[in-house]
Amino acid sequence: MSTVRPKSPGAASPVAKVSDATLQRFAGYRMKRAFNVIRDDLHRALKPFGLRMLTYTALVLIVDNPGLRQSQLADAMDVERPNLVVIIDELEQRGLIVRDPAPDDRRAYALNPTPEGMQLYIKALRSVEEHEAVLLAGLSDADRDAMFTALQAVLLNSRERGG
Repeated sequence: MSTVRPKSPGAASPVAKVSDATLQRFAGYRMKRAFNVIRDDLHRALKPFGLRMLTYTALVLIVDNPGLRQSQLADAMDVERPNLVVIIDELEQRGLIVRDPAPDDRRAYALNPTPEGMQLYIKALRSVEEHEAVLLAGLSDADRDAMFTALQAVLLNSRERGG
């Protein structure tokens, strides 16, 4: 059940309950509601490091895959290449990564973390692990495995349909 708040501030009318029972039948609705909670909590976990979900994701992928090309990073993050440039510029301006010429293609850049980027990666990763542990507390290992398996199946089904 969702709660609807009165529109006018100071209104004395009681808070009305809105049924979302029909929507609760759909996995997408439940996943979106859960994602909203995860995203908001992740935002709080990353804020002290000056990272957003996208910049954190890019930093992790670059640290875990040194020499990654920008086109590979765009594909891995499922973002348009022009949008990725803004993310890469931000990380580079903060001194967290460097763009080196790719050894086998002078037109491409290989992305590598700096020592500062590695230090921030370690701290932010620890914070994200804590964030996830709190949100998934109460789930057994089997429940977590089942959730990850189900989410992977959704992705595979989407790819098979051309999504």
